[in-house]
Amino acid sequence: MTAAGPTEWGEGAVGVGPWETEHPGEPRPVGDRWDPDLLDAGDRRNVVDRYRYWRREAIVADLDTRRHPFHVAIENFGHDANIGTVVRTANAFLAAGVHIVGRRRWNRRGAMVTDRYQHLRHHADVGALMEWARSEGLPVVAVDNLPGAEPLETASLPRDCVLIFGQEGPGVSEDARLRAAKTVSIAQFGSTRSINAGVAAGIAMHAWIREHAAPA
Repeated sequence: MTAAGPTEWGEGAVGVGPWETEHPGEPRPVGDRWDPDLLDAGDRRNVVDRYRYWRREAIVADLDTRRHPFHVAIENFGHDANIGTVVRTANAFLAAGVHIVGRRRWNRRGAMVTDRYQHLRHHADVGALMEWARSEGLPVVAVDNLPGAEPLETASLPRDCVLIFGQEGPGVSEDARLRAAKTVSIAQFGSTRSINAGVAAGIAMHAWIREHAAPA
């Protein structure tokens, strides 16, 4: 039987109990990274084992030392319910940041509290996002199934970039499409004209990972 991976919880409760219960006889860890409350009560958060009992700020600081140089942006002009999923996936693939374009408010339930560990930035409109990307020297790549789009399956994504996704239904806005350095599409073979925006974001981010990220 294959051993469980770092994010596979198996049977029973998620996480670990109090330090004294999990590590009987071992000295209690000391230092800025450790959270006394979690050491006392246990750590049931959805984090990988290396971060058990760590303060949130310490986890973010450690992630910041190895984030990947791609950003993710999603348009929120219609209060898209998929944003939480995009944030959660961006955390899984360790994106440098997530950018919400349009409405500031979004449903955080789908993020499963991963937004606490991810750098989030709001832009009032596409123009503001593009200006930020230009100032950072980052090309913007739109992900949508549009005429003339380059197939993601054969495309080469820039290592340093912003991947922008549209809303469920209408997809990437015309403003974003016209301003993007290029547009890539995801191959589909069924009857629907589009796939869920959260799913599309996951596919595109993993395409970046396959091309640019070193194996763990």
